[in-house]
Amino acid sequence: MNTENTIYELQQLKLKGMLQTYQKIISMPVQEQPGIHHFMAQLSEAEIQSRLHNRTEMYLKLSKLRYDAVLEQVHCTSDRNLSRESVSVISDCGFVKRAENILITGATGCGKSYLACAIGRQACAFGYKTLYFSMSKFLEKITLCKLDGTLLKFLAQMEKTHLLILDDFGLHPLDATSRLAILQILEDRYGRKSMIITSQLPVGNWHEYIGESTIADAIMDRLAGNAHRFDLKGESLRKKSINN
Repeated sequence: MNTENTIYELQQLKLKGMLQTYQKIISMPVQEQPGIHHFMAQLSEAEIQSRLHNRTEMYLKLSKLRYDAVLEQVHCTSDRNLSRESVSVISDCGFVKRAENILITGATGCGKSYLACAIGRQACAFGYKTLYFSMSKFLEKITLCKLDGTLLKFLAQMEKTHLLILDDFGLHPLDATSRLAILQILEDRYGRKSMIITSQLPVGNWHEYIGESTIADAIMDRLAGNAHRFDLKGESLRKKSINN
């Protein structure tokens, strides 16, 4: 058996998972090597896992998540009004498949952005394209796209993203262009794609923040109608970190 030729061919085909497993198996004593059926099963499983890993890494890179957060490290206590059970409900990312939104509110430093990024990371692992924006960057992007005539292209990109995260909603004023762009994004995504919104403002105050009553009604109807809500409580986690 010409193992060197097989290794070369696997390299040429870019079957990295198969290659690594093949090299590992042929390095074992002959009597310990698996039978042909088990051998093939191991090769195919290794390639599948390798591709899933590569896809996740690519999605994470493209997502531009603010924090390298994972759901298992999210601090769940009654003081924070956050239970492990409520987090586990969305941990399978079924909410993305069902095109549901997540609204996360709470005071500054309470961990809203971390929770949003942890959910975003989980979505990437489940094969969902995710994109993170701070609200300031998002509004800046809309303004620039409006000026250079690429706003429609940007809105089309948003439509193709399975999960869109807007962080710190409510900190920056909205102009007419921003309101209409947000409404268009929600219109394109409603019943098809998901969003995560974090905000220091209670959801009840979002209508007033958006302004323009008719547009605010339309935005809130599409945003909050099918949403999971997390209202985080407690002291700033940043202060606790400094004190410790």
